[in-house]
Amino acid sequence: MCHRCTQEREAQDHKVLELVEKRNKKLEWEASFALDVIDLRGLPDNVVMRARSIIASLSSKNYREFGGKRLRHNRFIISIPVTRNYRMLCEDCGNFLIPQKVLSHEDYNVCKPGG
Repeated sequence: MCHRCTQEREAQDHKVLELVEKRNKKLEWEASFALDVIDLRGLPDNVVMRARSIIASLSSKNYREFGGKRLRHNRFIISIPVTRNYRMLCEDCGNFLIPQKVLSHEDYNVCKPGG
C-alpha cells in the first residue's frame, strides 16, 4: 500500500470512530432520561441539565434560592424558573417538594388555572 492509501484508510477509520463515539454519547443521553424523577424528554439540553441540578438540590436548599414562588390560586404549587423560558412546577408536601413537570413559559401561562 502506498502512503496515500494508508492516509485515506486512517481518515476513514477516524470518521468511523467519531460516528461510534457520537452514537454512544447519544445513547447515554437517552438512557439518562430513565433516571429522572419527571419526564424531561423533548426539552432543550441546557434546560434538562438545569432542571436536573435543581431537582438534585431541592432536598438541601430552599426553593426561594432558585427564585421559586408559590402560585396565587394554589399555594401548594411552587413555580421555579429553570431558564428564562421554562418553569418547573413542584408540589409542596410539607417538609419536601415533589417536582411535577417542566413547562415552557407559554405552556405555563396557559395551564395556570385562575391566571
